[in-house]
Amino acid sequence: MERFLPYRLSILSNRVSRAIARRYAKTFDLTIPEWRVIAVLGRRSGLTAKEIAEATEMDKVAVSRAVAKLAAAKRLAASADEDDARRQILALTPLGESLHARIAPIALDAERRLLVALEPRERASLDALVDRLLTAAKEL
Repeated sequence: MERFLPYRLSILSNRVSRAIARRYAKTFDLTIPEWRVIAVLGRRSGLTAKEIAEATEMDKVAVSRAVAKLAAAKRLAASADEDDARRQILALTPLGESLHARIAPIALDAERRLLVALEPRERASLDALVDRLLTAAKEL
């Protein structure tokens, strides 16, 4: 199991996510799913919860819970879609945008500190390999 690639990738992802989360969880009162929702909406506003779940590969229930908590905390706002009133279009509020601006550098710093373990050529190779694996995973 220790050499099984999906297991290793899961461990790496969880370890990195937890390390970043420790830095912002107490200060900003955010869970990992909540931060992922903020991160996605910080890059691309006007998505639905379903679109966020697809973009992050997160469970729809986890996204819905995160959206509900963020809305209750006034960090994001939902409005009815003009074409389909059943769909809620999500966007960060000014409070959510401020939060994104404060946390994004923390996440980028963690990424930088992780990748410092690799030479520049290795980082480029890793990036290309991950892209290829993501494409191949869609076909599994």
